[in-house]
Amino acid sequence: MSKKFLQSVVNPKGAFVRNESKFRNFITGKHADGSSGFPAEANRYHLYVSLACPWAHRALIVRSIKGLEDIISCTVVDWFMTDKGWNFTDKKDKCTLDTVNGKEYLRQVYEIADPNYDGRTTVPLLWDKTKKTVVNNESSEIIRMLNSEFNTFCPTKEQSSIDLYPQKLRSQIDDVNSWIYTEINNGVYKSGFARTQEAYDIAVTALFKSLDRVEEILSKSRYLVGDQLTEADIRLFPTLVRFDAVYHGHFKCNKKRIIDYPNMWKYTRDIYQTRGVSPTVDMHHITWHYMYSHESINPYRIVSIGPDLDFNEPHGREKR
Repeated sequence: MSKKFLQSVVNPKGAFVRNESKFRNFITGKHADGSSGFPAEANRYHLYVSLACPWAHRALIVRSIKGLEDIISCTVVDWFMTDKGWNFTDKKDKCTLDTVNGKEYLRQVYEIADPNYDGRTTVPLLWDKTKKTVVNNESSEIIRMLNSEFNTFCPTKEQSSIDLYPQKLRSQIDDVNSWIYTEINNGVYKSGFARTQEAYDIAVTALFKSLDRVEEILSKSRYLVGDQLTEADIRLFPTLVRFDAVYHGHFKCNKKRIIDYPNMWKYTRDIYQTRGVSPTVDMHHITWHYMYSHESINPYRIVSIGPDLDFNEPHGREKR
């Protein structure tokens, strides 16, 4: 990842700033009015993802636990982000060519939808194969579509009944999401990409204050919002599963590790062992992407060997 890229996403005080997603259309399911122009259909939509990216990871998790792998196809980009952004290859394990649009770089896919597109080419990207355009590139909205709009196509009643954003818990979920996104999900990036001591100090202090807050919540309940797995857990997990291997050292988030938080470490294993989650985790893609792509942070591109983490160790949170 080039120094030019980093300069484009930090403010004058040296703080990392994440840009807003541009494409915000919504797929509507069988019982909706269809006014969005993007009806839920089998084999119509396609996801472009990176196994390294936490924002794409949340979409892969929901797609998996809802059993939509055969309904919504998927392309996995190269874990190495070049100066030209994400690219496609079949020369690396689990990476795939762009069989939908036949492009070399993800930017070229964005440019099909908008030839004048000048924003960042992020993942996940939800693509409509019928209209040949981008539906949405905002992960928080993509996971809500996958959660609710494709229930007709889920292979089992159990999977179709899974609701990660139930009406009765929405206000609580939204509240948790708001501070976890700002101070944890994005907080690790604000810490790692800070270009001044002040910006780093502010970000990393808020990060660990919020991790302490999560630890306190998990000391009293199995999940972030009571005893039910929700969207809030799916949004937090990708950050936690990457934390000790990448963010702790590479992003200087080294006050504590997740394994130093008794409840959070058990919780991370609990989510990992939830049906459909573990197949979406690829530590090789994760570590090599961050440590090899971020040349300004790791100029010699040496990828560290550890740590050894056993996400399959029994977590014991079933009775909580």
